[in-house]
Amino acid sequence: MAEMGSKGVTAGKIASNVQKKLTRAQEKVLQKLGKADETKDEQFEQCVQNFNKQLNEGTRLQKDLRTYLASVKAMHEASKKLNECLQEVYEPDWPGRDEANKIAENNDLLWMDYHQKLVDQALLTMDTYLGQFPDIKSRIAKRGRKLVDYDSARHHYESLQTAKKKDDAKIAKAEEELVKAQKVFEEMNVDLQEELPSLWNSRVGFYVNTFQSIAGLEENFHKEMSKLNQNLNDVLVSLEKQHGSNAFTVKAQPRKKTKLFSRLRRKKNSDNTPAKGNKSPSPPPDGSPAATPEIRVNHEPELASSATPGAALPKSPSQSSLPAVVVETFSAAVNGTVESSSGAARLDLPPGFMFKVQAQHDYTATDTDELQLQAGDVVLVIPFQNPEEQDEGWLMGVKESDWNQHKELEKCRGVFPENFTERVQ
Repeated sequence: MAEMGSKGVTAGKIASNVQKKLTRAQEKVLQKLGKADETKDEQFEQCVQNFNKQLNEGTRLQKDLRTYLASVKAMHEASKKLNECLQEVYEPDWPGRDEANKIAENNDLLWMDYHQKLVDQALLTMDTYLGQFPDIKSRIAKRGRKLVDYDSARHHYESLQTAKKKDDAKIAKAEEELVKAQKVFEEMNVDLQEELPSLWNSRVGFYVNTFQSIAGLEENFHKEMSKLNQNLNDVLVSLEKQHGSNAFTVKAQPRKKTKLFSRLRRKKNSDNTPAKGNKSPSPPPDGSPAATPEIRVNHEPELASSATPGAALPKSPSQSSLPAVVVETFSAAVNGTVESSSGAARLDLPPGFMFKVQAQHDYTATDTDELQLQAGDVVLVIPFQNPEEQDEGWLMGVKESDWNQHKELEKCRGVFPENFTERVQ
């Protein structure tokens, strides 16, 4: 009998829930069709919008924090492998072996401590913060359902009151259901009206605490890691002093193409070589490409007037096939001049100057078209007149000190290995 009673109660509850769902569905349809008014609370709706925004922001922060932690763990593993490699290659008779091993151990412990503190002081706090949202979200949804129940009960009561044939018993029962629905709704509504603004305002303090914790932990981590790195550097300096004769030399990338200046010289010489049997070259016939006057750009008017009449500028290897504007740019580069957009000559920088680099290592030139560099030299980088002449890993430039003294590209410019320098401007 008890079992049957229990089943009866369960069946009755299910039937009641089904009926509530049907009633709510009907009420929502009527409200959407405009046949029934809907209770509105704009202030509460704004609170719900803020709640959803806060939930989305918190969820994103939690995701990004987990990604950050995963990156810290990956860096820990990479650092550990790197230190293990150092321990393996550090031979027993080298000075500082024990110190290097101790530094590696402390490095590993520092990474572990950093990761754990991030978990304790940021991730767990994040999880606690987000843990309150599911319950509130559920209560917001339930409040919405109870509001529909309240509107439905109100409309039912009003319809019975305005009916032509009034049934007092039904009206009394409908009124009782209305009061009950209103009470349930208002209890939930009052609680949420208090909690949602408070939760929204709490986000400021939470964000401050979270990011302060992360920033403080990262700052301390890098301070301690910096000390370990300095200690390791001291150990390696000691090793370098003992084996100074075996220093590693930075090498330039090999040049595969024909050397630039030697190619230009061969081209220039071939242009000026007289034909066999003639003591001097005969002038080119009128209308031939060679008879076409070349474009010249001079530093100043007086230089142009003092130049030898008819003197032509050296040609680039492919000058005859280039557009006039390219020929002009090449001619300007050879003369050591270039004009700005305003027409004023720039005498402080070489033509086409792009940026500056500073030599980090000494470089001994191995050919006549290369620059000799010492650590600290500043080089003004200029473009190659013919990009095809540029080898990978090599730049064209003139040392700033030479340019300031001579202002002549032909005497000062040269190529140099890019990996021996570092860009400074």
